[in-house]
Amino acid sequence: METQPKSNRMFAIVVLYDMHSTYFNSVLDGIADADAHKRLDTKANHVAWLAGSMLEGRFELANWFGIDHKAQSHELFKHNKGIQDDVQYPSLESYQKDWAHISPILREKLMQASDAELDKILEFPEMNMSFPLYDMVTFNTYREANCIGQIALWRRLLNYPAMKYM
Repeated sequence: METQPKSNRMFAIVVLYDMHSTYFNSVLDGIADADAHKRLDTKANHVAWLAGSMLEGRFELANWFGIDHKAQSHELFKHNKGIQDDVQYPSLESYQKDWAHISPILREKLMQASDAELDKILEFPEMNMSFPLYDMVTFNTYREANCIGQIALWRRLLNYPAMKYM
């Protein structure tokens, strides 16, 4: 798979993006949906929320690039909504289907992004913030790695085998 993006700033991002695209499925592999909702008497975000939130982040990033697609679980996660105690989150399989849908589409946008596009300023009036699209891309990349790590830890806490990286 080609990893020479239009903007040199995106090379490492695309490499990580490709890793995360694979790791998402690896880290969820074999986890039962009932276990994905377990919090083990903590207030920690469970696997179902972490995976759905990560998926929503990828769709939201695609939206910033002009791709008008939404995850099936969008209503549960829109506007950075936190975990809800009384909600049965979708199956991990449904997340994986949406992940498989958006990942190649967004990857193509990341590969074709120009420096001018990456420098576009995003406005968030409700938070009184603005920053370049590139900053959103880098933050989302960092957050995906963080969520994968949290789910990998949950695998062990729930007595599943360690995540496979290949």
